[in-house]
Amino acid sequence: MLSLLIVSGCADHQNQYANPVFEPVIADPSIVKAGDGYYYAYGTEDAWGEKTKPKLIPIVRSKNLTEWEYVGEAFNEKPSWKKPGGLWAPDIAKYNGKYYLYYSVSIWGDPDPGIGVAVSDKPEGPFKDQGKLFTSEEIGVANSIDPYFIVEDGKPYLFWGSFHGIYGIQLAEDGFSVTGEKFQVAGNAYEAPYIIKRDGFYYFFGSQGSCCEGENSTYHVAVGRSENLNGPYADKAGKALLKNGGTVILQGNLEGSFVGPGHNAVVTDDEGIDWIIYHAIKKEDPLLWTGASRRPLMIDPLIWEDGWPKVENSVPSETKQKAPLLNGT
Repeated sequence: MLSLLIVSGCADHQNQYANPVFEPVIADPSIVKAGDGYYYAYGTEDAWGEKTKPKLIPIVRSKNLTEWEYVGEAFNEKPSWKKPGGLWAPDIAKYNGKYYLYYSVSIWGDPDPGIGVAVSDKPEGPFKDQGKLFTSEEIGVANSIDPYFIVEDGKPYLFWGSFHGIYGIQLAEDGFSVTGEKFQVAGNAYEAPYIIKRDGFYYFFGSQGSCCEGENSTYHVAVGRSENLNGPYADKAGKALLKNGGTVILQGNLEGSFVGPGHNAVVTDDEGIDWIIYHAIKKEDPLLWTGASRRPLMIDPLIWEDGWPKVENSVPSETKQKAPLLNGT
């Protein structure tokens, strides 16, 4: 039964929560707030229960970021423009009045992974595939996965990359093809780009280390900033991200329960507090039945000091914390 496979985090009557906020897995989470008042989170394809089929981009939803329910899968059937391949690291955005889902198609060691796009009128889908945006060979960037969509000055851009440089490129107005020339914003120590704008700066969040080695995973999040979307980005010490600089803000806890935190998104609550949304791995329960890393959903507040974000103690929280203030909660 599905209900036996899903464990949702919860907030108590004092509006507190404890990590993880959703189990067993929402890896590489991307989040959007929909018109129905729910936040919808989308994750990498995984097979949750024993001997079950992989979920083709699982979707969960919540009104408070701490209590989540499973909604379904983004696709009724896997897009057919590339075979073989799993659906990895989706990115969701509301654009042109619809929900755009950019996704990776890849297998481990894939010589030519790629990125596609699908759309839906509803955040819960089903999404209609619009096909391939590009493959690694076509765009000239090895291991082209981990898309991130952003609109700047009314123009859509896609950022992407995994340990072969992080790149950006302007998209056509409909979001279904690229235009212009690609540009590089970070070096080959990074994957999973995510960019937000705060107080005149663009803040680049990227993941480094190994995402998927169970309790041995070394994944962590580092940050740089720039006055321009296309860079140059530098860390707090002034080292360029193109040279693999980066100020580490979130990492595994050698003394705690979680390792491998990373591949984040950011959400702002009604008090103006930013929350980093990410996955991590429980040391005591690190794998799914398939042998893939078990990566539940986690949240923690971002603390801003002197123009830079950080997470308290730079590790995932494990005790009860004040929950986000959302929808009057």
